[in-house]
Amino acid sequence: MKYSLLSALLVCATPVFADGNDDRLNDLGDRYYDAVLDRIPHINYFVGIEVDDHNGMFDNSLSALEAWNGREDAWYAELMSIDAGGFAGKSEWVTYGALKEQLEANIGLRVCRSELWGVDQMSGWHLTYPRVAQSQPVGSKKARQDAILRWSQFANFIDTERANLQTGVEQGYTSPKSVTNLVIGQMSKLLDVGVDDSPFMSPADRDDDENFTRTIRRIVTNEINPALQRYRDYLVNEYLDEARVAISVTANPDGLDCYRASLRSYTTLKRSPESVFELGSKTVAANRQRVIELGKKQYDLDDFEEIIGHIQDDPDNRFETREEVLEFSRQMVARTEGLMPRWFGALPKRPVIVDPYPAYQDGTGVSSRYEVPNGDEPGVYRINLFEPENQKRGGAEITAVHEAYPGHHLQIAIAMDLEGLHPVTKLAFNSGFVEGWARYSEALAEEMGLYQTDTALISRRAWPARGMVVDPGIHIMGWSREQAIEFMNESGRFSPERGRQMVDRIAILPGQLTAYDSGALEMFALREQAEKELGDAFDIREFHDRLLENGTIPLWMMREHMESWIASKK
Repeated sequence: MKYSLLSALLVCATPVFADGNDDRLNDLGDRYYDAVLDRIPHINYFVGIEVDDHNGMFDNSLSALEAWNGREDAWYAELMSIDAGGFAGKSEWVTYGALKEQLEANIGLRVCRSELWGVDQMSGWHLTYPRVAQSQPVGSKKARQDAILRWSQFANFIDTERANLQTGVEQGYTSPKSVTNLVIGQMSKLLDVGVDDSPFMSPADRDDDENFTRTIRRIVTNEINPALQRYRDYLVNEYLDEARVAISVTANPDGLDCYRASLRSYTTLKRSPESVFELGSKTVAANRQRVIELGKKQYDLDDFEEIIGHIQDDPDNRFETREEVLEFSRQMVARTEGLMPRWFGALPKRPVIVDPYPAYQDGTGVSSRYEVPNGDEPGVYRINLFEPENQKRGGAEITAVHEAYPGHHLQIAIAMDLEGLHPVTKLAFNSGFVEGWARYSEALAEEMGLYQTDTALISRRAWPARGMVVDPGIHIMGWSREQAIEFMNESGRFSPERGRQMVDRIAILPGQLTAYDSGALEMFALREQAEKELGDAFDIREFHDRLLENGTIPLWMMREHMESWIASKK
């Protein structure tokens, strides 16, 4: 059925409300929550939501996007008509803030027209949907019917993505050539594994029904893989010639406005790119001085480059094999888990495991990531084992802290178990809080005594806040690829190849790399404020519990909440 923009506005703008602002807000939250799950029917696997049906496919057509934009406009107008003055101290305060942030960010991001240049080596659909296939429920008649219906729609989704790229080329929106080459490599690896090892065979591999297996195999063989091949061939034969050479998003139409909107969306802060660059530069300078102080103490060196070179060349800081990297990281996570109760009152109910990327993603530009628990399953720290000889033990310790304890797993798993909040808050993700917490955790781990290598103490200071500099440097200040790589490699955290991959990450996710330290600096400032104002009444466990008790909230809400808590303690 066609859904006109006008009808969407009329339907959403004239709901029947119960009396009271609380009821109006919760009703809006219900409708928005249901609409998002209906529009993005695989999102439940990434946010830990239980659903009844697993047969939907995201409608990526431009007409569907136009209708959705109309609905968002209507929801936002409705939200702005609700008096939020009485929500303080209640769960509705979180609901209101989550909806306000999500809708404002989404509306602002429309200027980017990202649907027209979705060639993305970091979070593209060709990376997302294999994970969906591996999460697809099986084992019952309904589950098998759902899987067949869902994956029968996937080839059309892929062909629509290709059509959207063609429209983007016509209108001047493209991804960078360097990114396109990375995606071509990822697509090639995905196709090279063959049908038997395809991630899209996962539902059949986990079910013992022979008819179901034959049907899924037919869909993969006759529909999905040919569509993947058509998409890859289009990238190679047509798109690559049209893709932009420039890595800055400002090469696309309205690129500067896109960067500003993207920066605001990732950080949830209304800061200009210039102010982010300035704050990042000051923080890098302070971190650099601290590295020199530590280098003088540990190695009797007082030159930053010499200190970084020393830890880079230290044979005790190196790995030799992929297995060594994996086992080292697993031991780090196991060791840190037991120390959490001394620093946190609330703890995750689910464990976290450390697993490598599948072979078809190895060495293709993907970085380590945290995967949200699905149902009662554990969270996953997905580790990159590519080029083990170029990975460092200190860096591996920092990454394990960032992804598992006390970083992403602790924060996200706690958020999943929170009670009393509207379910719409589970859809409210922002990098400023999530990545900010993980960066804060890297420093907290030093206080907790988690690091066993001296190099981690230096490395964790050499990199932070550089993202706040290099990201706007690339997108608004005209930095070249070489200039950006040199600035990042100066920190010693990356091999030359990883430095090149980081530039392409910044190119396709404009603003995202600034979110880590934008969030962490806010958390450090709030902790300093709490320690100063509360004195002996300050308790680190309580501070952390209060910081995490509302789930993933925008940084402006986090500050409001924590300052209210500090005032109440006083």
